[in-house]
Amino acid sequence: MSHDALIDRIAERLLDRPQDDFDKGCHKVDGVPPLNHHKPPKPSAVLIGLVQRDEGSNVLYIERSSKLRAHAGQIAFPGGKIDDEDGNATVAALREAHEEVDLHPNDVDVIGYLPNYLSGTNYLITPVVGIVRPSSEFVANPDEVASFFEVPLPHLIPDRHYSKIRFVRGDEAQRETWRIDYEQRAIWGITASMTRMFRETALAQELADHE
Repeated sequence: MSHDALIDRIAERLLDRPQDDFDKGCHKVDGVPPLNHHKPPKPSAVLIGLVQRDEGSNVLYIERSSKLRAHAGQIAFPGGKIDDEDGNATVAALREAHEEVDLHPNDVDVIGYLPNYLSGTNYLITPVVGIVRPSSEFVANPDEVASFFEVPLPHLIPDRHYSKIRFVRGDEAQRETWRIDYEQRAIWGITASMTRMFRETALAQELADHE
């Protein structure tokens, strides 16, 4: 299958519009209610960017700065809270990607969305999937991003690249989440779970071919 055909198949499996804010389906591994679940979740958006390189598609990840108050040092997709002036998840995801790694919005062709993801920290996240054809090199914003890296799309297909880990945050109940190892990095938690959701949704046939 050609690379363009794969992208077309991925796009066909995605939602053509973001889910509404009231759809709070939780996609964590263990289904434990989020912290502060009695409060309305915070609308957020991330960009699952399929970066087009000569060798194929890579998925873009960032390592958050250790100076940040929330999720410091964690690996994530570019993204953040949806501000009032954003108006929607797409604008928010592209704005955050521009602020974090200087990814220009015009370099992204949004091809669809994954279902909302309710995180354990009570963020209602809309994953925006886009084809990225960079017109310039990415540059990390040091106030927000320590580094960034790309994972080849084929690495995210085999089941052997995923494992489950258990952790405890503060004095809350023990939780279970996904972990993905790539080279010297470990992707886990919210980002690994959304990556797994992308794999099972958008790479369905490719997944079957590996079983």
